Amino acid sequence: MAWRHVWGGLSSAGSAPGDEGRAFLQKRIAFFGKVGLGFSLGAYVFTHGALVLTPGYSWRVWVRPDALLYLVNVTLLGAAWLGARGPQLGARALAAIDASVSFLACSSAAVPLLLPEATVDQQYRMLLVVTTALIARAAVLPTPSRWTLGVSAAAVLPAVGLTWWLHARSSGTAVAVSQTLVALMWCTLAVAISTVVSHIIYGLRQEVREARQLGQYTLEEKLGEGGMGQVFRARHAMLRRPTAVKLLPPGRAGESALKRFEREVQLTAILTHPNTVQVFDYGRTADGIFYYAMEYMDGLNLDQLVSLYGPQPPGRVVHVLRQVAGALAEAHGIGLIHRDVKPANIILCERGGVPDVAKIFDFGLVRETGSDAQASVTGTNVIMGTPLFLSPEALQSPESVDARSDLYALGGVAYYLMAGRHVFEGRSAVEICGHHLHTAPAPPSEKRGAPLPAELEALVMSCLEKDAARRPQSARSLLERLDAMAEALVWTEDQAREWWAKHGPATPPPAAAASRSVSSLTQALTVDLRERALAPD
Repeated sequence: MAWRHVWGGLSSAGSAPGDEGRAFLQKRIAFFGKVGLGFSLGAYVFTHGALVLTPGYSWRVWVRPDALLYLVNVTLLGAAWLGARGPQLGARALAAIDASVSFLACSSAAVPLLLPEATVDQQYRMLLVVTTALIARAAVLPTPSRWTLGVSAAAVLPAVGLTWWLHARSSGTAVAVSQTLVALMWCTLAVAISTVVSHIIYGLRQEVREARQLGQYTLEEKLGEGGMGQVFRARHAMLRRPTAVKLLPPGRAGESALKRFEREVQLTAILTHPNTVQVFDYGRTADGIFYYAMEYMDGLNLDQLVSLYGPQPPGRVVHVLRQVAGALAEAHGIGLIHRDVKPANIILCERGGVPDVAKIFDFGLVRETGSDAQASVTGTNVIMGTPLFLSPEALQSPESVDARSDLYALGGVAYYLMAGRHVFEGRSAVEICGHHLHTAPAPPSEKRGAPLPAELEALVMSCLEKDAARRPQSARSLLERLDAMAEALVWTEDQAREWWAKHGPATPPPAAAASRSVSSLTQALTVDLRERALAPD
C-alpha cells in the first residue's frame, strides 16, 4: 500500500484536518528527536565516562567504533529535531524523516555486532535498545497502526540479520539459528507492542477529533461560557471563513433551556443589521448536542476594552453607541427585546477592512413582545438580565419590560465607557439591584474625574432615568440624537486604525483574562418571582 494511504489522511494537501494533523505530527517528531538526542548523548557520556574508574583506562574508549555509534544516533536524532522544528514540512517529508530516523537509529544499535569483539551481551543490549526505541516512537508519534507496523518491521531487520552474522561466524549454524530465533522473537514482540500502542493512541486521538466535530464544524478553542451554553472558535470542513459555534450540552438541554436556545438562534437569524452577529447554521448532533454557528469576531469586547485601557474618548463612545443603537432599532422594530445588553455582549472588531465595527450578540434572553409563545418559554414573572444593567422595571414588574429597558442597559454601557466604572457598584447582586431601584446615579464625569461633553453626558443620564417614560422612547430616537452629536464628537477611521496599531492585534492579551472571570454581577441571572413568593421563609 502506498505510504500516503497508510499515512491516514495527513497527506491530503489543502484539507484543514490534514493540515492540522500534519502540524501536530511535526511537533511530535521534533519532541521525539529532542528527547532521543538528550537520551543518546547522556548514555554516551555515562557509559564511557564510567570507564574512567576501570584499570587500564584510555581516552581511546571515547572513539571506539561502538562509542562512535552513540554519536551517530545523536546526529540522526538532532537532525530530526532541528528539521522538524523549522519551517512547515509536507506529509511526504515527515514520513521520510520518521521512517529514515527509525531505521537508521535501530541499525546503528545493531552495527556493533559486526565488530570482532562483539559478544552475546552486546546482542541483548542491542535488542533492549531497539525494543525501547520502537515502543517509545509509537507512544510519542501519532501515526496509524499500519504505518507503525511497516516502519517497525523494517527497523528490526538489521538487528535480526546481524544477530545471524554474529553467531554464524563464531559458533556455527545451529547456534546462529537458535540465537536468531530469540532475536526474532523479541523483535516481533517489539513490533507487535509498538503497533498496538500506536493503534490505541491514534484511535484515542481520532475519538477526540470526532468529539470535537459538530456537523461540518470542528471545535478548536473555547471562547467562553454562560448560562445558555458554551462558545467555541470553530472551522468549517469546506469553507475557510472563521466561525464561532455556540452549543448547548445534553446536561443542560431541559425542555425550557432547549426552547430558549432554539428561539435564540431563530430570532437572531431574523436580524440582518450589520452590527448584529450573523447566524450561519443550526443543528443537532447524534448524541444530543444542540448548536448554532455564527460569524467569528476576533476583537475586544467592551468589558475587556475598558478593563485594559480605561475610559474611552467621547467620540469613540458616540461611534460605538450609534452602531449598537442601530442594531437595537432593527430588533425593536420587529418586536424583539434583547434584555442582556452589557459590555461583554458587544465586541469591537474589524470587518471589510474597517476597524472599530461594533457587533452585538448573545440574544439568549431575547423576548418577543406580544407573543404568547414567548411567555411559555421565559414567563412574564421572571427577572432576567445582568444585575449591573437591569432596569428598574425589569426588577419591579418583569411583565412590563419593553424596548426602553434595553436603552437603560445601553445607557449603563455608555456610562462604563465614559467613566471607566459602572453606574452602581456594590458587594452583591441584591445591593446593586437596590441602587437601580432607589439611587440616583452620579454623572459619569464625576467618576471619570474629568469633564465630558455636556450634551453626551445628558443623553446618557436620560437613558438611566428610573421612569421609563423619561428616557428616549425608542432606539431610533436615541440614534437620531447620537447622529446629531457625531459631527462635533468625531472618531474617524484613521483614529481607530492608529489606536489598534498602538495597542496591538485585536486578540486580547493575557491581562484581559481577569475581565472574563465569572461574577454574579457580570453574568446573566434568572429569578422566577412566583417561586420566590412560594418559597418557605
